[in-house]
Amino acid sequence: MVSGENGKLLVLISAFLLISWMLTFSCGEDHVVSDKIRVVVSQLPLADFVKQVGKDKVQVTVMIPPGATPHFYEPKPEQLKMVSQARVFVKMGSKVEFELSWMDKLTQINKDMLVINSSQGIKIVGEDPHIWLSPTNAKRMVENICAGLKRVDPQNGEFYQKNMNEYLEKLDKLDRYIKEKLKGIKNRSFMVCHPAWGYFARAYNLEQIPIQHQGKEPTAQEIKEAVKKAEEFNHHVIFVSPQFATKGAEAIARQMGGKIVSLDPLPQDYISDMRSVADKLVQAMR
Repeated sequence: MVSGENGKLLVLISAFLLISWMLTFSCGEDHVVSDKIRVVVSQLPLADFVKQVGKDKVQVTVMIPPGATPHFYEPKPEQLKMVSQARVFVKMGSKVEFELSWMDKLTQINKDMLVINSSQGIKIVGEDPHIWLSPTNAKRMVENICAGLKRVDPQNGEFYQKNMNEYLEKLDKLDRYIKEKLKGIKNRSFMVCHPAWGYFARAYNLEQIPIQHQGKEPTAQEIKEAVKKAEEFNHHVIFVSPQFATKGAEAIARQMGGKIVSLDPLPQDYISDMRSVADKLVQAMR
């Protein structure tokens, strides 16, 4: 069997060979020069933020596709080719495992691209990387992205600034919507399979009760303790992430006579998806 490090090395070697072949034997379409700024991002929420600011002046590639987990994902050769052609890479910068494992390698592929740390100015809590799930943090991330785009394309700086300001207003409106939805809710806790919602919970005076620790399915004893907590807090819903196994959550839901509900911590349409999160939480906590 190939070890993890050797596997990553083989992926990189394959990518370099693929890129070299494409540059040598490329078709006519490969020679078409796009006036769009090629931006690569590590995760889906960043793609939405970049598009909101850059609009039609950016071409965005996401490293971790929908449904994949950032904890274990390894990029495909064609994705590494996109990195080699990018002018900008936007990273979370919040201890996402994918970035910890791959950022040094990605910057070696393209030493000329600007790397934007979207978490600059945001306080990282412990080992929790899910900073984007707080709309307040999302605003800072959008500001960091705007500053980076203005740096690589200063002639369109006013365009990016205008788009950013409009989107920040939408994020403020989202924040007000969530606060209004949660107003009057007395049971301020909710059960989750994967503990991704710490920043969201702190932003809105909530408490997440996780049943999964370090990405592992709960043991029989942990299931027993979770059922006890569910009864104590009168919970009938366990929120699960589509990127992770739900076997343990399903077992707990059966024992407590409840159900599982999907709550995706990697929104593709940030405003719409986060409104949906608030709606689902309120329905479960009533």
